[in-house]
Amino acid sequence: MPLASLESLGPLGPVGPIGPVVPRDPFWGLFAADEWTAPVSGYPVSAAYGIPGGWAAGYHTGVDWAAPTGTTVRSVGPGTVVLAGDAGDYGNAVIIKMTDGYYTLYAHLSVVTVRVGQQVSGGTQVGESGNTGRSTGPHLHFEVRAGENYGSDVDPVAYLARHGVKV
Repeated sequence: MPLASLESLGPLGPVGPIGPVVPRDPFWGLFAADEWTAPVSGYPVSAAYGIPGGWAAGYHTGVDWAAPTGTTVRSVGPGTVVLAGDAGDYGNAVIIKMTDGYYTLYAHLSVVTVRVGQQVSGGTQVGESGNTGRSTGPHLHFEVRAGENYGSDVDPVAYLARHGVKV
């Protein structure tokens, strides 16, 4: 279910179980603050952007990766966390306002490892994949939105490609 706006989620702040803030591991710490990466690696895409279906928009507004519960999920680039916690049908989720003005969403997480207001870089762990909210099995649902208040959906694969990330 796409979000109409950030306000529809209520106050921007932790509203669900939040795990401890986990620092980046040494490998990912090698990335500069403006580096971009995929949110998960080594797992197949299980649902592409734009496929028709029973979602609120009538089509899939993000990309799903078939990642087992507990898989590390990373910020795709630099930004500020604006939501960390329960997001209704999205389950435990993180929304980041990226430095380029877009929003990225990481949904159905089993664990959230960032807090609202935290600055993140590409490669910063934001959580672990899971099966929370309206979900049929463990995976990562990733969305990109353009415009204020978590506006219109954007093809996540094209967005990542513009930042040099091949999915």
